[in-house]
Amino acid sequence: MNKSSTTPYFPTTLPIGTIGDLLAGCTAMLESEGVEDPQREAREILAAVLDVPKFWAAANSIADASPDVAIAVIRAAMQRAIGAPLAYAVGRASFRHLTIEVDERVLIPRVETEVLVDRVLERCSGDMRRIADIGTGSGAIALSLAFEREFDLVLATDVSVDAIAVASANAASLRTVLKSPVEFRLGSLLSPLAGEMLDVIVSNPPYVSFAELPQLPPDVRDWEPSLALLSPEDGLGATRELVRQAPRYLAADGLLAVEVDTRRAGTVAEMVSVDDRYADVEVLLDLTGRERFVFARRA
Repeated sequence: MNKSSTTPYFPTTLPIGTIGDLLAGCTAMLESEGVEDPQREAREILAAVLDVPKFWAAANSIADASPDVAIAVIRAAMQRAIGAPLAYAVGRASFRHLTIEVDERVLIPRVETEVLVDRVLERCSGDMRRIADIGTGSGAIALSLAFEREFDLVLATDVSVDAIAVASANAASLRTVLKSPVEFRLGSLLSPLAGEMLDVIVSNPPYVSFAELPQLPPDVRDWEPSLALLSPEDGLGATRELVRQAPRYLAADGLLAVEVDTRRAGTVAEMVSVDDRYADVEVLLDLTGRERFVFARRA
């Protein structure tokens, strides 16, 4: 599916009474627009709108479908028909234990980044109390850390005004379940943290080179914000600057944790290793066994 300026016509009134009726109607609409595997797409849309497992609709086909649910499903189907990623179509994404709001202003959080949070939490001792998420986007990393562990403060930065707005809205909606205070600051990389001393700096910076943009899948290339995807210097510009700046803000033995392109993990590890301000450099794997994360301690 490719992004299109033409919005498909879907009827605003449908003979929808049950979840089964809604699923069948959504499938028919997607099929009429030429969407591949419309039944699977309809099932995923319904599950995402209701925030339930994918098999739920089949098991509850005779349950009543409310008008609000029907409208949300139809709107999401319209977006999928013009190529929008599922998360943008339904306006939310699951990340670890949270469901967060996302739209075209922020990158859709990936499962690889869930592993990054896992690895950070594994390495956070009890005396590591101040943590920063650099390039927070939707706030997924910062909010997950604040939800899963009690820190004195979780700071989060982003150069995008839009991203800060999305992340702040997510924090507001989750405020009653967060264990740690979260503060968002606008600016490039670590520049908004002047004067801060941190125990952990974590980041999933942009790491796609400009030359690689045409090779990205259409639902990434045509929909997700280029500011969150692309970096100069063969995709290493943002990471290199992060590595250069981080020691100024890290306490002794503080942790730097960065997600990287699997093809450049060795280059990033070498970049960190030759900087004598760092020690204990590690390259860690994602769930598929690929080199995905570079960790180091402040010497």
